[in-house]
Amino acid sequence: MNDNIELLDGIVVFTTVVETGGFSAAAKKLRRSVSYVSKNVTRLEARLKVRLLHRTTRTVVPTDSGKAYYERCRQIVAAARETEQDLVATHRNPQGHLRVSMPVSFGHSYLDDTLPDFLEAYPDITVNAELNDHLVDVVAEGFDVVIRAGKLEDSSLVARRLMTSRIMTVASPDYLARHGTPQKPVDLEQHNCISSSRVAVAQWTFVGPDKTPIGLDIKSRIISNSSQMQLPMAVNGVGITQLPHFICYREIQSGELVPILTDYEKDPISVYAVYPNRAHLSAKVRVFVDFLVKTVG
Repeated sequence: MNDNIELLDGIVVFTTVVETGGFSAAAKKLRRSVSYVSKNVTRLEARLKVRLLHRTTRTVVPTDSGKAYYERCRQIVAAARETEQDLVATHRNPQGHLRVSMPVSFGHSYLDDTLPDFLEAYPDITVNAELNDHLVDVVAEGFDVVIRAGKLEDSSLVARRLMTSRIMTVASPDYLARHGTPQKPVDLEQHNCISSSRVAVAQWTFVGPDKTPIGLDIKSRIISNSSQMQLPMAVNGVGITQLPHFICYREIQSGELVPILTDYEKDPISVYAVYPNRAHLSAKVRVFVDFLVKTVG
């Protein structure tokens, strides 16, 4: 490791000596002592077993071997500096490829119409938006940002809250006209329900007017792990379902769905943008999260 560091230091020092024409000028440019510059060049020559510079009291001139070596070293140093500048620019200027994971319903509810505005504002960013409802590993799967709803586990990830959403119990006006409107959670036992549970009997929770928690076993006629199926089923009058407000707000506004049991709503959930530690946060992640806060909040 130390040999590699000395080699790289020697290359940088050597090219600076050639470009500035002397040890004193190179030391001034590198903000090092003259002895430091001289020792680095000497070590480099000893390693290569060749003289790179002709030294006189007034001038320092590369040998033929030194000229050939300088041309190669100059390219290495230039490439390293260019790589560093590109990396710094990437973190300062919004650019590059952005991998984002989010629930299917969130993507369709908030990004179908607004993502084009983001892409227009930041033409140097490309977005790979992966819509799925399973829990992904932000770091292991290489995502820049992940949208998550509900309680978050403790981790080293950064979570920025985008919104808080009510959990709505909803049904279509047609369904309620045919089957009646439940007045209390227990009334759901007499209704067709659409559940997101993976088991036949789902646990729906409510909070009573006196803040007492209410748990209810729901025998569902339809069970789906996707709100994208629950939503149209409820709109089409198949049954009653529970959905976050951010998923069904459009259907509520249009009258396709009606909120019921509003006196028994359980605690709302929060929706977060989750991403790796904010230290050295890239510009593309920063502007995308800011965009989400502005769009969703």
